[in-house]
Amino acid sequence: MTSVAHDLAIPQRRSLITLLVLAAASPCVRAQPPAGPPASAQAPGDRDPRMDAYYRLGPDSQAQPGVPKGRILGPSYLASSVFPGVQHTYFVYIPAQYDPARPTPIIIFNDGQAMMAEPGDVQAQNVLDNLIYRREIPVMLGVFINPGRRPEQPEPNPSNWGDRTTIRADEYNPPNDNYARVIVDELMPALGRTYNITPDPDLHAIMGASSGGCAAFGVAWFRPDSFRKVLTFVGSFTDIRGEYVYPELVAASERKPIRVFLQDGRNDNRNLTNPKKDWFYQNVRLVEQLTRKGYDVNYTWGVGNHGQKQGGAILPEMMRWLWRDQPVGTDPNDRAERAFRGPAAAVEGQETPPR
Repeated sequence: MTSVAHDLAIPQRRSLITLLVLAAASPCVRAQPPAGPPASAQAPGDRDPRMDAYYRLGPDSQAQPGVPKGRILGPSYLASSVFPGVQHTYFVYIPAQYDPARPTPIIIFNDGQAMMAEPGDVQAQNVLDNLIYRREIPVMLGVFINPGRRPEQPEPNPSNWGDRTTIRADEYNPPNDNYARVIVDELMPALGRTYNITPDPDLHAIMGASSGGCAAFGVAWFRPDSFRKVLTFVGSFTDIRGEYVYPELVAASERKPIRVFLQDGRNDNRNLTNPKKDWFYQNVRLVEQLTRKGYDVNYTWGVGNHGQKQGGAILPEMMRWLWRDQPVGTDPNDRAERAFRGPAAAVEGQETPPR
């Protein structure tokens, strides 16, 4: 580091000397008023909307003409024994190509209401429609599940994800297996009674944003026997309920068979005084430890704030990476493999989701 700084300093000093000589020699050079601070110079804790301005949903995240649309069934309700007195509301995305005779991969979306909202920052159902149609990911079911709530608590919505009005913080944030048990031992059996889901854990994915990202990682971390693919947006791996411990858990544990793609922004809830409460720093720390341990990990760091702007914009690419090893045919005579995926034949009995 010292030699690099020294090498960089030499041309900088020479450039400064040159500028001073030119300024003295030329009457045309005038002092300029100081420029305002760049957008990237925002103070920790400030939220500058300019940092999210360039993250927009592309065509893969929007409904496209000619692309078969999947159905979204629900709401359905799941009573919990892990959290007594609590129920989870969820919706099931069924792609137009779903064949109930074939075991099918699945992806779970935490904070489901926000991940499927239209208009919204993610619109994951459109991503599934477009990428499945073009054979860029396998045919898969999608489940949009909301945080658990008690009967007197309101349903989360895009403007209120339920941090103070549901048990979201209790089930998403602690680094324990409680939420993994909700997904693996409660949700998956309920889904399996209606849908033909492959038992292969390599074909089970889960994603989430903020605290939902921590919950997604926790499901795979504590139950890699059931889930091995993870996507996170701006994961809250911080000192909310002790989530900052994951890098140490990764370092102390045998490598687990999970694949992870993390996204975060350099302006995500920064903290000058307490690194355990610095969102971006903790995401980088987790990636570094996963990399050292030899995990199948990918990541991208933007400049955005805490939110889903960048994550939503790049979700199609994250999905392609996550499912990059799907089977592919190479026979040039296989016209089906070279064609778009058309809708499967309608099958009776698939219209009614579990209640």
